[in-house]
Amino acid sequence: MPIVRVRPFKHIDPRQSPARALPSFAKQIAAMEKKLAGPVIKVGNLKARRDFTDVRDMVEVYWLVLQEGEPGEVYNVCSGTAISIREVLNRLLDTSGKDIQVKQDPRKLRACEVPLLAGSFAKVHRQTGWKPKIPLGKSLCDTLNYWREKNQA
Repeated sequence: MPIVRVRPFKHIDPRQSPARALPSFAKQIAAMEKKLAGPVIKVGNLKARRDFTDVRDMVEVYWLVLQEGEPGEVYNVCSGTAISIREVLNRLLDTSGKDIQVKQDPRKLRACEVPLLAGSFAKVHRQTGWKPKIPLGKSLCDTLNYWREKNQA
């Protein structure tokens, strides 16, 4: 069977479940902006570094790999850049402009946390020409705006 595999790294989607860190941050910030919550955001480990790719880019590369990928090969789907969760949170907080305190919640810490997850998309780029197009900043703004709109409903 002509099977092509992908190895997706972390993705970000404006409508992603708030069970994930980034949408959880965005949801909490949007609630604080509307005064639906106090000015303290609860977080887990902010030191971990992750390689995030917008889900809209991921869908595109999945389609390209289906069309142009080599059967039996595995392709990383990632941005090629790792960023700390702290930096992602800081970007969201800067976008908000509100005075929000950050507090670590022990319930959000994982017993076994991988400090760095990053990849290279060079192989899939060579095979298909794909590279990520949507910058992390846009993904974060879109996610925060989604939760802002949701709080108006």
